[in-house]
Amino acid sequence: MITGLKSSQRRTRLRIERPVADNSFDGAGSGEWEPVATVYAQVQDALPSRGEKLDGGMTTSIRPARVRMLFREDVAAHMRFAVLRKVGGVDTVIRLLQIISGPAELGYREGLEFIAEEYRPAGNPA
Repeated sequence: MITGLKSSQRRTRLRIERPVADNSFDGAGSGEWEPVATVYAQVQDALPSRGEKLDGGMTTSIRPARVRMLFREDVAAHMRFAVLRKVGGVDTVIRLLQIISGPAELGYREGLEFIAEEYRPAGNPA
C-alpha cells in the first residue's frame, strides 16, 4: 500500500484515456480518445488562488489537481483522466483532466502521482 494513501482515500473514479490519431487527409487535430482502464484514485485540487492566469490577453481558469493511484505500467504523460460520477445509474464524465506532469513513481512500484489540470476559458459558460 502507498504510504499515506489508504484505500478509503482513493474514492474518485477515473477513466484513463489515450489519444487515437485520425490519419485521414483532413483529420489533423480531430483524433479521438479511447479508454485504457477505470480506476479509483485520489484527486486533490490545488488552492483556487493559483488557478487563474493570463493567456494571450485572455484570463483563463485552470484547476490544477494532484492525482494519486495504485501503480500501473500502462499510464503515460500523453494521456488524460475523465472523472466519472453515476448519474441515473450511468457513468457520466463530470470533469476532464489533462496530465501536465508525471507519472512519478511512489515507493517501489506502489503508486503513481500526476499533476493534471482542467482547462477552460474564464467567464460565463457557453
